Amino acid sequence: MSTTTAPSNGFFESSVLGQPAGLFVMFFTEMWERFSYYGMRALLVIFLVSTADKGGWEWTTERAMGLYGTYTMGVYLTPVFGGLIADRLLGYRWAVLLGALIMTLGHASMAFETETFLYIGLGCLMVGNGLFKPNMTSMISNLYKDHPEKKDGAYSIFYMGVNAGAFLGILICGYIGEKISWSWGFGLAGIFMFMGLLQFYFTQGIFGNVGLTPKQSKALKTEEDAVDTTPKKVIIDRLIVVFIFSIFTIFFWAAFEQAGGSMTIFADRYTQRVLTGNAGLIYKIVDALLTIIPVGIITYVLIKLFSKTFKKYSIGNLILATSFVAIWCIIFWRINREFSADTTEVAATWFGILNSLFIITLAPLFSKWWESKYNLPGAVKFGLGLVLLGLGFGFLAYGSMSIVAGQEVVKVSMVWLILAYLFHTMGELCISPVGLSYVSKLVPAAWIGMMFGVYYLFIAMGNKIAGSMGGMIEEITTKYSLTTFFLIFTAVPIGLGIIITALHPLVKKLMHGVK
Repeated sequence: MSTTTAPSNGFFESSVLGQPAGLFVMFFTEMWERFSYYGMRALLVIFLVSTADKGGWEWTTERAMGLYGTYTMGVYLTPVFGGLIADRLLGYRWAVLLGALIMTLGHASMAFETETFLYIGLGCLMVGNGLFKPNMTSMISNLYKDHPEKKDGAYSIFYMGVNAGAFLGILICGYIGEKISWSWGFGLAGIFMFMGLLQFYFTQGIFGNVGLTPKQSKALKTEEDAVDTTPKKVIIDRLIVVFIFSIFTIFFWAAFEQAGGSMTIFADRYTQRVLTGNAGLIYKIVDALLTIIPVGIITYVLIKLFSKTFKKYSIGNLILATSFVAIWCIIFWRINREFSADTTEVAATWFGILNSLFIITLAPLFSKWWESKYNLPGAVKFGLGLVLLGLGFGFLAYGSMSIVAGQEVVKVSMVWLILAYLFHTMGELCISPVGLSYVSKLVPAAWIGMMFGVYYLFIAMGNKIAGSMGGMIEEITTKYSLTTFFLIFTAVPIGLGIIITALHPLVKKLMHGVK
């Protein structure tokens, strides 16, 4: 048995819900990181544009969206350097741990609510994410390198962890920030990020040799490089495919990331969020169920993980259990507070949980789809994802037809945002985890960390464009209409989806047998 396969065998020894137990250690670590990221992301723009009487800074939408775009661009730009640092110096594990620590400090800085600490905090979050994000995905790539047929499914399950964290972060940090205190909302994101750091540190033994420093794994890398030596033309062709997917990824994220900006503003200003009578009671019941059921499912996964790993990694598991006890306490406090209130007002940030909720619900189905005989080719998956994204904005365009610029008294049904998030989520499942999987399969093993960083660089471009375009919502609405604004995000993704689907024969040829 070769030394390259040895690290993966221990990883696959114990199974949780049909996947290796070690995958769920990553699942929960990534969950807390995404809790912190999306919890802060849900608050940033709405905090900056809120009036002083609500504790906000009264920034213009254009300025707030400009900062949002720069921040989200930085979050996906720094992984280029984070991947290189891990590949050449720290190794994946220490890069993840250091990144988590820096992000914790970033969230703590933002809790002070001064402009200086805001910029310090955002800077720390960019740097920390650069060390964390590409190297978690690189570890999965290395762990599954001898099981390429399982990668699409593994990344989809991992992506469910990403969105479980997003769900909890928006639900808890968004609610507390918007209704209790902005500082508490930003601060909670850092507390749970720190818990994730500790959990990963005390459970890292489950990964065997994978993710060690370059010096520790030198022998492994030497053999791995020899095994992965391919004819030069094949490597170039496959890198061209990565480049094609990356280009279309820019446009996907430029539209999708309106969720943290223009769609939140749409929810805040133009959506009917005050509910009375039976409508208010129904919302409270549905909201409670939407909160308890997903967290219950995640807790069930946690218990299954405990049954396989508690004896060997008790400290890490106890830290994880403590985090979930805290989460359940906050959830019950939140539900009780909502049912005790005389009036029902849906938080503008609440709609952000829909994306995560739909991911948690649909990811297992998509994972099964990608592993079945009905699996779609990569280019077709990307095309379908872009079309679904465009259709989601089509609902917002239609729902906005009654809104006239300057007349913010017009409020539209919440159903349009719900439908938009549903279609955006299905589009995301066709592109985001699949894109990560294809990068891991198309790139030589020795380049994984760096190339994940390069892939995130393209996502960074999309995020910056998202901020710039989102900042134009008021200008386009005043000059034309809000429907026109959303139609732009309808037409462009659908058109690009058709184009990349048509490129399938070329992409298939350039992939040289990679499925």
